[in-house]
Amino acid sequence: MNGRPVKRSLTLKGHRTSVSLEDAFWAAFREIATEKGVPINALAAEIDADRDMETGLASAIRVYVLNHYRG
Repeated sequence: MNGRPVKRSLTLKGHRTSVSLEDAFWAAFREIATEKGVPINALAAEIDADRDMETGLASAIRVYVLNHYRG
C-alpha cells in the first residue's frame, strides 16, 4: 500500500467531487461501507452531512474510519 494520498471521485447529492485519501483509508472506507451494506457514495454523503463545514471531507472520512475501528 502506498502512503501517498490517491484522488478518487465520489458523487454527493448528485454532484461529483474528488477526495484524496491514502490507500489504507480507501480500503478501510470501502470495508466499512460493505459492512454497513451501503454504497461508498451513500456513506460519504452521510459523513458529509454530519461534518463541520470547516472540516474537509477527506479529514472527516479519516476521522470516521479511525472512530469506527476504535469503537
